[in-house]
Amino acid sequence: MVMKKLSRDFLFIPAAIVAKVVIDNGIVQITLAKPSGYVTGVKYGGIPNLLETRNKPSNRGYIVQRGSAGFYTYAIFEHLEGWPDFDLDFFRMVFKPQNNKFHYMAISDDIQRVMPTPSDTQHGHKLAYKEATLVNGEVDDKYMYSMENKDHRVKGWISNDPPVGFWMITPTDEYFAGGPTKQDLTSHVGPTVLAIFHSDHYVNELSKQFRDGEAWKKVYGPIFIYLNSNNYGDNQTLWNDAKRQTSEEINKWPYDFVQSEEFLPSYKRGTVNGHLAIKDSDAQNNFDGASYAYVGLASPGEAGSWQFDIKGYQFWTRANRNGDFQIKNVRPGIYNLYAWVPGFVGDYKYSEQITIEEGSEVKLDDLRFETPRNGPTLWEIGIPDRSAAEFFIPDPSPDLQNKVFLNKPQHRYRQYGLWSRYTDLYPENDLVYNIGSSNHTRDWFYAHVPRLTNGNYQPTTWQINFELYNVEPYATYTLQLALASSNYAHLNVRLNNQLSPRPLFTTGGIGKDNAVARDGIHGIHRLYTFEVPSRFLVNGQNALYLQQARGSSPFQGMMYDYIRLEGPSSSRRN
Repeated sequence: MVMKKLSRDFLFIPAAIVAKVVIDNGIVQITLAKPSGYVTGVKYGGIPNLLETRNKPSNRGYIVQRGSAGFYTYAIFEHLEGWPDFDLDFFRMVFKPQNNKFHYMAISDDIQRVMPTPSDTQHGHKLAYKEATLVNGEVDDKYMYSMENKDHRVKGWISNDPPVGFWMITPTDEYFAGGPTKQDLTSHVGPTVLAIFHSDHYVNELSKQFRDGEAWKKVYGPIFIYLNSNNYGDNQTLWNDAKRQTSEEINKWPYDFVQSEEFLPSYKRGTVNGHLAIKDSDAQNNFDGASYAYVGLASPGEAGSWQFDIKGYQFWTRANRNGDFQIKNVRPGIYNLYAWVPGFVGDYKYSEQITIEEGSEVKLDDLRFETPRNGPTLWEIGIPDRSAAEFFIPDPSPDLQNKVFLNKPQHRYRQYGLWSRYTDLYPENDLVYNIGSSNHTRDWFYAHVPRLTNGNYQPTTWQINFELYNVEPYATYTLQLALASSNYAHLNVRLNNQLSPRPLFTTGGIGKDNAVARDGIHGIHRLYTFEVPSRFLVNGQNALYLQQARGSSPFQGMMYDYIRLEGPSSSRRN
């Protein structure tokens, strides 16, 4: 067989001389169908084909390096100028190892387990939605294993006979839609391991729509499929080795061996260095460093629009304790710089667009973010971190558990059916929260959902009791209300009169992120700022009513991120 060397790291077998293409570096062998280019086999570690052969193949591009225990795969999507209108709602790369060998799944240090088989789930008891199944006394649901884009760098499956690991390594999230906090599937029963570059999961407002002949091109990947083995069948050793390889891939990004002109190596990219300072009080004169801020470049838009950015690339980093940041390896283009800071409400956007050129270095030394605030804090509930994780998350029903998440507080929200616990805890009367005595970790349910009453779901109204003294006449107070998630919800806010036919504020219908049903703890973040004229407040006891007005489904509702009542500032008395 004739071998043609394309570079010092590659071997290529011309497709014209065989009915299939076999790429073999002595460690792993990849078989591609001719002429389609479909991958039909992955041989490694004594297993003739790691892939489930009963699945229909789909198109991929592959790179195999000499001496590497794995292969790279990527795709280039293009919509040429003048082409017809087109929608792209979902795009993923999926691998399915043999289900008679690969039973142990690992997606993080503390989420690893032997998984049910496809046959188990097919014969299990279906629950409230088709993805959730009661199997062998536990609930299996693929959404339980979702992770944020910034966190799922490596995941995969292990075969114990022979001991082989099949891992998907994603060294960057620059080509994923929705930014670093967008959640999506990782691995689940199949066995399945996947990289979802674009979907509506936890958002349902992301769709690539190409209209009026719009030109567009984007490179997805490469991702690395890594294969490892040992003689002892030790799962932890294989997992640790996969993490080691992941660190190597991250350090090599962006790769210098990709031959496509569309993929840009490091020297063809740019860098942004800067400092972000933040101010969060009308009585505070100085700006402080925005400690550990999330800072990123994404397509031009409004503040916070990066959550919906799907056509462009995104490049994010974390600032240090002083607010200094560096964003490396940015593809040339025009961007806005966005940021948000854990512990503070609001989204930041730098006022000017940033142009990145090949090899350029942009310095932004004095960025200032003055957070949304109209007056001093009178009371607050929660932590402004774009998540509902700090609130009370109940234990699952004993017969609806996934044991891998038990005794792991950081994963409590991943259990199935937690929404139904609201009815268990509040069978007749809704949640009442008393400022000064209640504690948000104990007394504020993580999701504002309907109550099941006599077989029907009903809207619910939560009540916040608080005391005010010396209410200033003719002044304006402010309610800052941040939502971590909303799904076909409608929030009405009333003050001191629950039965008022007209709410003081309303959001209207909002959200389709379905985070409650999909075992999530946040979806799309939204911030509402409501002005409260002082005539609606009284000296003494006050009550704020939050009505989630839609209740036909258990999954209609919202998760709060943070609520704050602000007093009037000297400049806002009316």
